[in-house]
Amino acid sequence: MPRSLPPSGGIGLKSVHYQNVLDDAAETKRPSWVEVHPQNYFGDGGPAHRWLTAIAGVYPLSFHSVGLSLGSAGGLNADDLDQLAVLCDRYQPAMVSDHLSWSGNAHDRYPDLLPIPYTQEALDHFSGEIGKVQDRLQRSILIENPSRYLSYRDDAMSETDFIDALCRKAGCGLLFDINNVEVTATNVGLDMDAYIDAIDPGIVGEIHLAGHAREDHDSGPLLIDDHGSTVSDISWNLYRRFITRAGAKPTLIEWDSNIPEYDVLMAEVAKVEATLANQQASEPRHAITR
Repeated sequence: MPRSLPPSGGIGLKSVHYQNVLDDAAETKRPSWVEVHPQNYFGDGGPAHRWLTAIAGVYPLSFHSVGLSLGSAGGLNADDLDQLAVLCDRYQPAMVSDHLSWSGNAHDRYPDLLPIPYTQEALDHFSGEIGKVQDRLQRSILIENPSRYLSYRDDAMSETDFIDALCRKAGCGLLFDINNVEVTATNVGLDMDAYIDAIDPGIVGEIHLAGHAREDHDSGPLLIDDHGSTVSDISWNLYRRFITRAGAKPTLIEWDSNIPEYDVLMAEVAKVEATLANQQASEPRHAITR
């Protein structure tokens, strides 16, 4: 049986940190869980699987897929789904997720997670593709809110309304990426606080925190979701705003480029734990009467 993700800090596992997480497993200072991109483990064997097998013996796992392309008009990537199902059977991850995006068509695959239009047609299509994944994996999955650099003129609903409708229609949950809220809100002109407040905590199964790059142009700032630095102060504030209402959730430090030393990564996890502890300490205590 898969272990559940604890409502505390995890890390995106990179090969340079394999030995660190195993060495650290006997210590107090360690992540509570780890997440991997399953596409990196689609081979049948080799060193990567030996490491992951050892790590899975210590930590709960989350699989964060980047290749299903659920929003593609021609349908999801069936080969990726088949290999993902095999990997889920092998490792029994606590959570499986993918993105509210598309990354290919009938002829090409793109190395990007491209935004979908927020229309009823897109909602029906995306929900149907999620259903195929959940039927194949025999589990519910999470869908991550995107980082966007543009919006569609013909959107019929807001991103938060689309996400809420999708989770209820498809029976999936939300992987709530706080950094993506900051990136999208800055790039396409949304109210960050209103976005945070519009998300129902009941649909959130996991939270991501990451850094981003910033370019300043005459037209204003452009934020690039590169996962290559520490979490911004704005994203930390948005995270605090959400967990004050939602309570503790499994929270991942996501760092995919400019990979830092392990201690730097764990310093970010320590911030997660301190933030969660402060939130719990500030919760009102009810007097006990006899």
